[in-house]
Amino acid sequence: MERDEAKLRAYYGDAPSDINLDDVDLTRIPSHVSIIMDGNGRWAQARGLDRTKGHVAGVDSLREAVTTSVRLGFDVLSVYAFSTENWRRPQREVDLLMHLFATTLVKELPLFHQENVRLRFFGDLEALPRETYKVFQKGLAETADHTGMTFALAVNYGSRAEIVRAARLLAQDVENGKLSADDIDNDMFASRLYTAGLPDPELLIRSSGEKRLSNYLLWQLAYTEFYVTDTYWPDFTRWDMLRAIHAFQNRSRRFGGVVNK
Repeated sequence: MERDEAKLRAYYGDAPSDINLDDVDLTRIPSHVSIIMDGNGRWAQARGLDRTKGHVAGVDSLREAVTTSVRLGFDVLSVYAFSTENWRRPQREVDLLMHLFATTLVKELPLFHQENVRLRFFGDLEALPRETYKVFQKGLAETADHTGMTFALAVNYGSRAEIVRAARLLAQDVENGKLSADDIDNDMFASRLYTAGLPDPELLIRSSGEKRLSNYLLWQLAYTEFYVTDTYWPDFTRWDMLRAIHAFQNRSRRFGGVVNK
C-alpha cells in the first residue's frame, strides 16, 4: 500500500534509544503481517487485576497496531483474536470477549472508514453469539468497498478445522463433478481456505514470549518469518512493530534454496 512518509515520521515522533524509523527500509515493508496477540491475562494478573481487564487493555494495543500498519503501508494485517480452543476458558471470560468484540468493532468503524480499511474474518462466525455475529456482518458490509489495507480478525478460528473444511469443500466438488482429483493442487487448496485471495504472511509476531503456533494458519505460515517478543500484548506499541520489522529485514529468506554470494 502507499504510505505518507511525512505522516509516518510525525506518527513515530521521538524514538526510544534502541530503534527509530531510519533503522527500517521503507521499500521492504512486509506485505502481510500477522500477530498472535498473547499475554492479556498475564498482563492483568501481574498487576493484581482480573484477567478480563487484560483483554480490555489489549484493545488499545490492537487499535494502535491497525493505525501503525496503515502508516507503514501493509497490504494486510491479520490477528488471532479467539481460537476454537478458547471456548474452554471460563464462561465469564468468554462472554466478556464476545461482548468486547461487538462493542469494539462498532466503536472502531469510524477509524476503518477514515483509514479506508477493509475488514475480513477468518473462522466459523456462525457459531458466535447472534449479537456478535450481526455486528461482524455489519462491519463486513460497511467496509466492503474500502480499497486500503485489509484487516483480518481470526475469530472462532482453528487451522486444523480450516484445513479439514477445505478438504471437504474440494471433496464435495469432486463428488458433484465440478472437479477431478487431478485438478487439486496447492493453489486450488488455498482457494478453499479462509485466507483465499490474500498473500501468505511474510512476518508473524507473537507477544508474551510463547514459542508455538497454537493452531494458527498452519498452511499459510509455511515460509513465514517468526518474531517473538516477551512483551505482553497490552504493552505492545508502534515501536515494538518497528522492532519486529527491523528484525524481519535482517533475515535471509531462502525458501528452501541457497543465497549465491
